[in-house]
Amino acid sequence: MFLLCSSLIWFLNKLSETYTNNATFNLVFQNIPDSLLLNKVSKKQIDVRIEANGFQFLSFNVKNKEVGVDVSTVSLLKGKYYIPPNVYRKQIDKQLRSMTVLEVDSDTLFFEFTRLGTKVVPVSSKLNISLLQNHILDGQLAIEPKEITIKGPMDIIDTINRVNTVSMDLPDVSSDFTKEVNLYKNPGLANVTYSNNQVVVRGKVSRFSEKVIEVPIKVINLPQKYEIRIFPDKVGVLCRGTLDELKLLNSNGFEVIADYNSITNDESKTMNLKLLKKTDNLQSAELNEKEVEFILRKQ
Repeated sequence: MFLLCSSLIWFLNKLSETYTNNATFNLVFQNIPDSLLLNKVSKKQIDVRIEANGFQFLSFNVKNKEVGVDVSTVSLLKGKYYIPPNVYRKQIDKQLRSMTVLEVDSDTLFFEFTRLGTKVVPVSSKLNISLLQNHILDGQLAIEPKEITIKGPMDIIDTINRVNTVSMDLPDVSSDFTKEVNLYKNPGLANVTYSNNQVVVRGKVSRFSEKVIEVPIKVINLPQKYEIRIFPDKVGVLCRGTLDELKLLNSNGFEVIADYNSITNDESKTMNLKLLKKTDNLQSAELNEKEVEFILRKQ
């Protein structure tokens, strides 16, 4: 016991003494300007000759030795970014103030940067929505935010026109929904950052019904000095939409035409019909009849 205690006291006394030795520190680059991306630096470690007590040297062996370099102090000369040794020496002195720095590498630190830019792009939803029977999406999906800001090397962000959400399946949807969805990031865009990593997607779901609207048929491209009679002169348009939308429907929101130029031969007695205009916001609208019979007379 006495031998052990004596050895411990001797060891502690030795550690309290001051020593001079060389140490290698890893450089940690801080305060990089927002407009620049650090690609390469001339050295990532620096040799320092210091004077310190044995406890401080002992701590080097149990944790990483790091010192920070403030990149905001970088200078630019003839297209090259650099920090001279006298500048980063002062920074190291402040961080190792509990020790005495005797010597530091005299090499200038050179940096290679890529200039960064920003761009605002829209967000697109990649939700795969499967609705229950007789249900429809009432309007467009709402995405919040509908635009985000991307930041990265200019030659990369110039090629990005939109950002998509990750793919997500929503089966058997029958009611309004709100989903937080991650944005998809291509693995090749490691140096591109997003102002948001998630968006909120909202959808309004309604039950739909059907209603038939009788719409007058308009004949176009009729040759001069001819008159025509069509049978029938109205056609039913099958509309699918929400009950509120169907209540407001009337024939004024539709236009159906019979094009005389669609007649393929002189013996034909029918013309093709086309739904030229329909009321907005309907889920669908389609003609009950695809053609109409006619009688042509010369005036």
